Amino acid sequence: MKTVRRKYEKSFKIMAVELVNSGKSKKAVSTDLGIRQELLGRWCREFNSNSTGSFSGNGRPNLTPEQKQIVELKKALKDVELERDILKKAVSIFSKNR
Repeated sequence: MKTVRRKYEKSFKIMAVELVNSGKSKKAVSTDLGIRQELLGRWCREFNSNSTGSFSGNGRPNLTPEQKQIVELKKALKDVELERDILKKAVSIFSKNR
């Protein structure tokens, strides 16, 4: 039997975390909402560590413009290094044939 993965809206997660932050216990909130206590704890940790970028969906973090630029530059550097390595190998192959 295949289990179906449940998905929760960002607003639902924020509401659950706010209930915990207002003073209710994680156990009471998780029982009321029908979710596991461990899941609620993870949501609380994520929200408290980065409230603006939390719950971005499918494991993709919300990045600041500077972080996006760093990711793009790292990708460009990797591509250039790969091209350089290919050219080095090509030069060595052609120089052996002479």
